[in-house]
Amino acid sequence: MAQTARRTRGVTIIDVAKQAGVSPMTVSRVINADSGVRDQTRERVNEAIRALNYKPNMMARSLVTSREIRIGVIYSNPSAAFMSDFLGGVFEEASARAAQLILLKGKDGKAPTPEAIEGLIASGVGGILLAPPLGEMPLVRQVLRAANLPVAVVGGTAPGAISVGIDNRQAAYDMTRHLIELGHRRLGFILGNPDQSASAERLSGFQEAVREAGTAEAQIAAGDFSYASGLVAGEQLLDAPTPPTAVFASNDDMAAAVVSVAHRRHLDVPADLTVAGFDDTTAAVTLWPPLTTIRQPVLELAAEALQLLIREMRAGTVAPTGDERSRVLQHVLVERQSTAPPGGS
Repeated sequence: MAQTARRTRGVTIIDVAKQAGVSPMTVSRVINADSGVRDQTRERVNEAIRALNYKPNMMARSLVTSREIRIGVIYSNPSAAFMSDFLGGVFEEASARAAQLILLKGKDGKAPTPEAIEGLIASGVGGILLAPPLGEMPLVRQVLRAANLPVAVVGGTAPGAISVGIDNRQAAYDMTRHLIELGHRRLGFILGNPDQSASAERLSGFQEAVREAGTAEAQIAAGDFSYASGLVAGEQLLDAPTPPTAVFASNDDMAAAVVSVAHRRHLDVPADLTVAGFDDTTAAVTLWPPLTTIRQPVLELAAEALQLLIREMRAGTVAPTGDERSRVLQHVLVERQSTAPPGGS
């Protein structure tokens, strides 16, 4: 299975490192003929390269030969599924470009302390990659602005930073229109973290589609992107005098929580209640029924942001505005078994 996966995506420096029992940076040093590697280790790495038929990435070699790339990755997100995809994209892109990552994690969706961020900067990183929601936290922005380092933000915006995301408003509009076209007129919506611009944009797209429909009614419940908040919001919506026939949650974790609430109430999903999510993380397909959701290419977003950040670090100057520093990737509405016409009709 592992060999098949490697053939599909290509052998990476991480595969070689695992085969040889060394770090990816050690593999990079062997590839670039660094004299600081022991002969026994060098031979082990070369054997792994031959066994896996690894072809060194020329961009990665030029990066290491010219200057070691050290990037700080700061993250703190209540959605474990989102972060799994985010870090997967970061690790794969860093491997392909022989960049060294230094991770700093905040707790419970909160930013690390300014002292912790300053310590990361002092460790010698040349750029910072921020996972949502950290790019929109004023305290984080303040510390990084003082450091004057290149910064890339995924899923948000920050003054002077590279930004990579999707059109959240359009994505939420598309999902809401889909539910309305199925015949639903009583719609519930669960908000995301109020401190993130993506939350407001998704609410805006939902409300726009409801207004256009004319005959649809909307009920809105607060959430913060965590599974626990989805449980509370799901109970609130289903306790309403006239509960919604469809609930659209701002992420998959909260949508999965709504499915759990429905099951506890002996409601069939989707015959009694339609549920839709957002992100298309692993949470969308690890429950029954699997979720209809908006596919946000989290892995690709993270990889693209890291690529742009490395390019800016190598150039030594801030890239021009527009497409050079801001990218919007495409979303996809993925229809699965959690949605149906109201009443199973």
